[in-house]
Amino acid sequence: MKRCIASFVLFLLTTVFSQNKIAVTIDDLPLQRIGSYSKEQYESLTKKLLTNLSLQKVPIIGFVNEGKLFTNNKLDENKTALLKQWLDAGFELGNHSFSHKSANQISAEEFNSDILNGEQVIRNLVESYGKRLEYFRHPFLHTGLSLAKRDSINDFLSNHNYKIAPITFDNSEWIYAAAYDKAIKEKNEQMMNKIGEDYLSYMKLKLEYWESQSVALFSRNISQTLLIHANALNAEYFDELCEIIRKKNYVFVTLDEALKDEAYESLDTFIKNNGISWIHRWAITKGKKKDFFGNEPEASKWVADYAGIDYE
Repeated sequence: MKRCIASFVLFLLTTVFSQNKIAVTIDDLPLQRIGSYSKEQYESLTKKLLTNLSLQKVPIIGFVNEGKLFTNNKLDENKTALLKQWLDAGFELGNHSFSHKSANQISAEEFNSDILNGEQVIRNLVESYGKRLEYFRHPFLHTGLSLAKRDSINDFLSNHNYKIAPITFDNSEWIYAAAYDKAIKEKNEQMMNKIGEDYLSYMKLKLEYWESQSVALFSRNISQTLLIHANALNAEYFDELCEIIRKKNYVFVTLDEALKDEAYESLDTFIKNNGISWIHRWAITKGKKKDFFGNEPEASKWVADYAGIDYE
């Protein structure tokens, strides 16, 4: 009996400590394409999205574009109320800038100003819930085209008590979301289902890819960070996405917990004009050659074509 109990305890410990970790981050709050919806539609979509997110019992941080809270240059309380729903659901909020401008295309001074403009509403809102506004997500994952500019922005963030929110599980979910929105407007349920099924298959392949890239770079699967967006696609399919992730032996953790992984302390000198996974930033910094970056799954061409997106 003692041997059986000891074996069972060992099994439990092995299972717990062998679990993969992943943090979920959601960009472009209150909604990715809020201007495309009526007041009734964006309220209904937010409710559906938050219901799906809450049912999964996953810790989530949503990154806000404050510019979306304004209608005709005036703060829209209806849109601000959407963010209160995120906080009421127990989720965290972060700063994604005011106007979603690229750090690669404007000066550091203008970018820093956009950071501060992006906290005019949410800082007080977050603190009124007894929480802290502490994470910043770069729009487009663009961090600057020179080390001097990037370091200047990083220093500004640090001086204003922000931590950078990196991502490793990079993907093109936004293409699927654009296609899904088009199918909704066309009331084409068959196309909606087809896009959703392809989205889930694609995300499974991407998860497996980033696991393999992590193992290739670190000899282990590091704590992953996932980026998706606040949209109709995830309002419908987040539960099934979570099921895929859980079947890969992942446990969902906070962004704080994921970033405790020492991999996130790796040197990053990436300054090219695209937003990519931090795994590939670290790999480029380490001098990995072109063959390291091959075979990355891409969004299906038919989905991009349907959405009207040139993805080549």
